[in-house]
Amino acid sequence: MTRPGGVWRNWGRSQKVRPHRIEFPVDEGAVRRAVAAASARSLTVKAVGAGHSFSGIAVAAGIMLDLRDLRGLIDVDRDRGRVRLRAGTRLWEIPAILAPYGLAMPNLGDIDRQTVAGAISTGTHGTGLRFGGISTQVVGATLVTADGELLRVDEESNSELLPAVAVGLGALGILVDVTLQCVPAFVLDATERLESLTAVTGALDDRVGAADHFEFYWFPHTDDAVTKENLRLPEGSPTRPIPPVRRWVDESLLANGVYRATCAVGTVVPATVPPVARVASALMGNRTYADRSHRVFTQSRTVRFREMEYAVALADLPAAFAAVRDLVTERGWRISFPVEVRVAAADDLWLSTASGRESGYIAVHRYWREDPTEYFEAVEGIMRGFAGRPHWGKEHSLRADELRALYPRFDDFLSVRDRFDPDRLFVNPYLARVLGE
Repeated sequence: MTRPGGVWRNWGRSQKVRPHRIEFPVDEGAVRRAVAAASARSLTVKAVGAGHSFSGIAVAAGIMLDLRDLRGLIDVDRDRGRVRLRAGTRLWEIPAILAPYGLAMPNLGDIDRQTVAGAISTGTHGTGLRFGGISTQVVGATLVTADGELLRVDEESNSELLPAVAVGLGALGILVDVTLQCVPAFVLDATERLESLTAVTGALDDRVGAADHFEFYWFPHTDDAVTKENLRLPEGSPTRPIPPVRRWVDESLLANGVYRATCAVGTVVPATVPPVARVASALMGNRTYADRSHRVFTQSRTVRFREMEYAVALADLPAAFAAVRDLVTERGWRISFPVEVRVAAADDLWLSTASGRESGYIAVHRYWREDPTEYFEAVEGIMRGFAGRPHWGKEHSLRADELRALYPRFDDFLSVRDRFDPDRLFVNPYLARVLGE
């Protein structure tokens, strides 16, 4: 299906564009025809998934390929625990697809609205020092390159390209399917508690090493950390799900409904932000439960915000966080959204933020109706001092020459890009900035 381009906006309302045309491919043939047509008309072409990137990575001024109809299971390799999914499949759909086969994704982030192609293309990750981002689960992919041809990348075909394709930024072609390495389904035992921020940051190495998955939130204007620790248990272990009423109160009424209202008030009356932050941190940090992995990893997030996130070497995480905390105090800002701290294992993917190093992540947010510029620029200045790598799907200002210094395989990636998109059919202003023209 094709229609004239209306105004497209991302979820966080930080990006918008009016594409020349929007197409809704239902199979790889439709994608190939769209790419060929764009090339013949000298128009750029880009895929868009759920629009959950805060950066301009998915902005398509030429032909926008909306992948909402390119979704679902293609096949399952039961013996090896692998599933092949169409690129537009949403992360929240995958657990139901995997359940009949007793499988699960090894790790997830805390939001599951994204498409699988969008999540891997931007380097989306969860937390856990023994686990990589979602892209590390990719063992195969098929994409349409600028010449309209299909390129299969897996262990048997073009295997040398997998470290580039797994976090491809949409710069190498249009992903039409992705093969994921799954694990046997499992249960997560979760503990969320309110703790002293000083105690948590002082023992951060021990905390991230002791738990399968560890993260914490700090609400500015408090001395507290809301910690989340998850222990992996085999499928069949007893579960203790959050009662439906408690989940509704915690996640729908408080975390989204009331919090949306208080954020809106905070934009008008900043003095209300500190007391609200103290209440919010206290309400978040008092739950223990056990459930199927995807129900613990992910939560509903309906309050719109804008986000910037940087990855630093794990050894630098305490100092980088302390610098952010001091910054907020010194500037006297009223920040209503928490700072999120997570970790990930090192990997060997060329443009992964954890490439070659165990990594700690610091994410900062602003309510979508507030201007984040001053806050984000100042935090970004701190992260530059720690050789921080920005999340590709979140706001940042780095350019190709700066990013080259952060990624040892940066020029190797550019060589692959030159090979498969020499005329820059898949370029947009964001990719021109971060990869060069």
